[in-house]
Amino acid sequence: MVMYKYETHLHTSPVSKCACADVEKSLKFYKEIGYDGVFITNHFLDGNINIDVSQSYEKKLNFYFSDYEKGVKIGKKLNIKVFCGVELSYGGTDFLIYGLDKEWFLAHAEIMDMDKTTELLFMMDSGALVVQAHPYREAAYIDHIRLYPRCVHGVEVINACRNELENKMAKIYAENYNLIEFAGSDNHSASAQKRLAGMCAQEPIINEADFVKRVKDSKMNIFTLN
Repeated sequence: MVMYKYETHLHTSPVSKCACADVEKSLKFYKEIGYDGVFITNHFLDGNINIDVSQSYEKKLNFYFSDYEKGVKIGKKLNIKVFCGVELSYGGTDFLIYGLDKEWFLAHAEIMDMDKTTELLFMMDSGALVVQAHPYREAAYIDHIRLYPRCVHGVEVINACRNELENKMAKIYAENYNLIEFAGSDNHSASAQKRLAGMCAQEPIINEADFVKRVKDSKMNIFTLN
């Protein structure tokens, strides 16, 4: 049975400051290994982004979405689909957002003044799929683990960059709070990423809204590649 594979958690340079591969290199890699599409989920204005904070909200958004917009053009040439995603941040706690486009963000500058709970619930009310990324990630720069079980639809129970314990704890969390189980690579380096994870389906995804609906309806499955 043919399965259509999708990368759900991908960072690209220059938008994400922590990424070391650009959009073209990333898309060529995923095309070569047989993926049908990718979601570009760079760090948003509240995260690790290469941005001049003195610029206007609109200018910062134009820069933020530039990698995605470039990716759409390259994807058409390579015959690989490119979808829009966002990764929000709060003190090392991250959230993947699907289903909201550039126009939505341009119309809602007020999100930058919201606390994360209010912001996440507002996005959910606007139709977004909200997934907490690597909820049990530990690192020197993370003060403490924060969980938002009432403000998300799902949880990354497999993040290809995290260890077995962190992913195991995420799965326990998802099971006990009845949250959608989700997976992604958190790829920052294209082909240098040795382990991959994502979501797959028997039919190709049409667009972001289709993806959101299928995930919410439990019509996509987790996969991993080593």
